[in-house]
Amino acid sequence: MKPYVICHMMSSLDGHALTDGWERPFKQQAGELYERLAEGFDFDAWICGRVTMQEIAHDEGYPQGLATAPIPRKNHWAVRDAKPYAVSIDPHGKVGWKQNTALGAAIVEVLSEQVSDDYLAHLQQLGISYLFAGQRELDLAQVLETLHSELGVQRAVVEGGPRVSGAFVQAGLVDELSVLVLPLVDGRGEHPASFEIPAERWQAPAYLKLASAEVQQGGAVWLRYTPR
Repeated sequence: MKPYVICHMMSSLDGHALTDGWERPFKQQAGELYERLAEGFDFDAWICGRVTMQEIAHDEGYPQGLATAPIPRKNHWAVRDAKPYAVSIDPHGKVGWKQNTALGAAIVEVLSEQVSDDYLAHLQQLGISYLFAGQRELDLAQVLETLHSELGVQRAVVEGGPRVSGAFVQAGLVDELSVLVLPLVDGRGEHPASFEIPAERWQAPAYLKLASAEVQQGGAVWLRYTPR
């Protein structure tokens, strides 16, 4: 079994989620509204990609030379009773965590077997859980099944970045899609869209059914969809 998965995103009218360059008061108000809506999902875990997690971790790298011997590529559970968990999609093990929590949630690193022994030693030293989901490429369905079976996760929120959100949608693993559409046009075509799927992995559009639409403060609109 897998958890119920909600993909929760924030987007400009033209489909961009990167907020750099937006006015600080606008960005702050939008972020607070986004987080308030997310709290209503009553989730056990939130999931983000490497880039987002590096920002949260204030990443400055991790120590080298920690591993004194090869470390088996087996799942490692440092914490099993946390609510919620912060799940980091980090195939090559690059997020330089300084502690075992992120925004108050117990960290779980999702890795491929290509990760270095030094990184695994770093996670063990900090008391961070990790799981393996593939030799080179991650199997996201396996990730969700492991989170459910090992940690009891019932509801998970995927919060980006764009490639992580796109990957979960493309894999057909999202039960509900939530988008907070903000009243601005970003206009920077080079910025990634809210959902990004590499051309070589794209299979077909994901068709959706509108579940609800609510006007929020400041002119934002909260759209919720389920798979068609």
